[in-house]
Amino acid sequence: MKRKMSVWLLIIAVGLTLSACKKAAPVKGVELTVTFSEPTLSDNLITDVEYKWKTSDDFVKLDKDYNIFVHFWHNTNNLITDDYIPEVPTTKWEKGKEYTATRRIYIPPFIDEFDPQFKGEETLRLSAGFYNPYDRSGQSQKEVLSKKLKVLPPPLGTPEVIYENGWYDLEKDPKSALKQWRWTAKEAKCVIDNPKKDALLVIKGGVNLQIGVDQKVIFKINDLTLDEFVVGQELFDKSYDIKKEQLGDKTEFTLTIGVDKPWVPSKVIPNSKDDRQLGCQVSFIYFR
Repeated sequence: MKRKMSVWLLIIAVGLTLSACKKAAPVKGVELTVTFSEPTLSDNLITDVEYKWKTSDDFVKLDKDYNIFVHFWHNTNNLITDDYIPEVPTTKWEKGKEYTATRRIYIPPFIDEFDPQFKGEETLRLSAGFYNPYDRSGQSQKEVLSKKLKVLPPPLGTPEVIYENGWYDLEKDPKSALKQWRWTAKEAKCVIDNPKKDALLVIKGGVNLQIGVDQKVIFKINDLTLDEFVVGQELFDKSYDIKKEQLGDKTEFTLTIGVDKPWVPSKVIPNSKDDRQLGCQVSFIYFR
């Protein structure tokens, strides 16, 4: 009896092992090349990514319109997700064609340079392929590319952003679109290292449209207006190519974020006891 039971347990174990090792069917005749606008990847970096999909002569037409999944893994942590819907639906892909998408990603700070185990670089694993957004089983993924990427700490001299006057404490809400943010007062200032060269400035944030006021958001570098705009929706995402001449000759420059019509929650929201004078929300300032 014990022998029969052992045989059955062995059969079950083998079956489970084969099931666990079984991979999703590969996508025949599809090749993906991924290139970055930055020659060297580091953390705390914004970079443009080009996804170039090529189909060969043995490409087998896909029977569903798949979305693209792009995941950047650090060990077991999914550090970046850049899923997107291809411009040409995958059911319309043909043999011998190229389908390209250029997107922008942010590699957040994740490298601990003070870790005794740190050897000067870290590795991200890029995993990309197709998935069916309507399949809730999690079994529809078809990986096309798995690639290791070397990531370094930011180079010496990377500008530091220091929040000075006019900022309230950091707030977090994982269920909100911004996830985390700081409210400005009517005007808030940052001091940033001057790299003495052209750089990219990205500011992401939002406004409260429920207060019934069309707020104008104003960005200034030193005393000169960089941009001003009325936000038509709750969130804004602004990018600027800053020329070194705009930053002046000093070792630091001032970035000012303000609004023309600040508001006080206790005066416009019933039962609110919040007497802060608020401008806009800022979740992200990037300068490099």
